[in-house]
Amino acid sequence: MRTTTTYLTLFLLILSSCSKDNEVQLMDVVSERYDNLYAPQSGGVDPRTGQFTPISGEFIKFSFSLGQITTSDTDWDLAFRGTSIIVNGGESLGTIDEPVRTGNAAVYIATGTMMSVTEVNLQQLSQDSSVGYAIAEGGGNGWYTYQGPPVNLITPTPGKILVFRTNDGKYAKMEILSYYKDAPENPDAYTSESRYYTFNYQYQPNEGITVF
Repeated sequence: MRTTTTYLTLFLLILSSCSKDNEVQLMDVVSERYDNLYAPQSGGVDPRTGQFTPISGEFIKFSFSLGQITTSDTDWDLAFRGTSIIVNGGESLGTIDEPVRTGNAAVYIATGTMMSVTEVNLQQLSQDSSVGYAIAEGGGNGWYTYQGPPVNLITPTPGKILVFRTNDGKYAKMEILSYYKDAPENPDAYTSESRYYTFNYQYQPNEGITVF
């Protein structure tokens, strides 16, 4: 009886050890702030004359897994140019200097705060297309509000959280804090340098996990 009990105890210990060895160790969610991502463009409406010229210029690509901008043709999640934000998924709108999409990135805009948006709604994710970007352009349509003349100020719309599927199928969320260099508390469109994005983001590095 004692021998049987001993063997049973050893078996349970071995089984417990194997179970612990097989446990998947999840990586921590990455929470960061990125300051002054410069996203210039050429063209657009000349405020002095009201004349429009086609918008052009390089899109500045960003990778959540790297936590920084990248020049890679494939390993990027979103890209910025002026007020436009595109994702590495879907089709080109056909604007000048748009990069080729090679990934499966997608995005939607959730209403809430970085703290309250805790899970990805997979049904809302959409990609860029030939008829428009997934993050709609224009003041009041996407991530920002535009105050017209004489203010001419671009400010992130409160309560708008950008939720992403990355180019390789993971997830992230972002809150844009400012469109002006060094994120001034009270920016002035005539004295503050524009097209400098400051944002908070969280990146979920674990495959198949849709919560933050």
